[in-house]
Amino acid sequence: IACLVMYLFAEFDDAANLLAANPDATTISIDEPAEIPKNQHSRRQEPGREEDDELLGTDDSDKTELLAGQKKSAPFWTFEYYQTFFDVDTYQVLDRIKGSVFPVPGKNFVRLYIRSNPDLYGPFWICATLVFTIAVSGNLSNFFIHLGKPTYHYVPEFRKVSIAATTIYAYAWLVPLALWGFLMWRNTKVMNIVSYSFLEIVCVYGYSLFIYIPTAVLWIIPQKVVRWVLVAFSLCLSGSVLVMTFWPAVRDDNRRIAVATVGTILLLHALLAVGCLAYFFDAPELDIPAPIIPAHNGTTVITKSH
Repeated sequence: IACLVMYLFAEFDDAANLLAANPDATTISIDEPAEIPKNQHSRRQEPGREEDDELLGTDDSDKTELLAGQKKSAPFWTFEYYQTFFDVDTYQVLDRIKGSVFPVPGKNFVRLYIRSNPDLYGPFWICATLVFTIAVSGNLSNFFIHLGKPTYHYVPEFRKVSIAATTIYAYAWLVPLALWGFLMWRNTKVMNIVSYSFLEIVCVYGYSLFIYIPTAVLWIIPQKVVRWVLVAFSLCLSGSVLVMTFWPAVRDDNRRIAVATVGTILLLHALLAVGCLAYFFDAPELDIPAPIIPAHNGTTVITKSH
């Protein structure tokens, strides 16, 4: 201990001698925090836009992720390349489902749930579940509507499964592809537009369709008023997720183009819901067999009824 104390005093004497030889020298204490340059955050952002800029990834977070270490992606023809699209756990999928069913005003679905790890597992199984739910519920709806009528013979329509699958998966892939291409094209015209990746857009559309699964089950209720109320309720929830996600990306574009883009997104979303309700759940008209009326000359006359 004595040697250590003598060593510290010797170091202190050397520092004092150096400071006496050069009085203008600057001393730095290791206990004091380094002063942050004042011009580091000199640029102030407009109120209410700082959150959106962070949501769209225009801050330095993307640069930090790139500098932290770039992962080499596997070639697209390998299994490892597609395995990353399904690298999610149950808690992440359930959290994203809850975010699509209970959207938070002013919060971006991509930034809160998707951007850290976009996946195709949830959208794929949501679409598959929705396909079978619509097909089975549509058959049950027609069965319950005509139950007890002697002129109706129930025949399950398996073709509704293929029609529902074509409609749902085409919407979940082709619409995001068109929207992604449009955002990329507008990004070359307007500097402030930030495009989402194609995988992120597919993920948003896939999870936004989850609300239609319980809605399709409730469509079995043979009351048109109830069905249309359910359609309106589902559109409000899923449509708000799409609007809050894509409006920050197009708001800096031309006002008419931005409004038209969001309007088109909502219109296509509404056409999907209304089209499924009209095709799979509206009761078809019954074919009533024509009555046979005997004629006086011994022949029979079949009259056609509508």
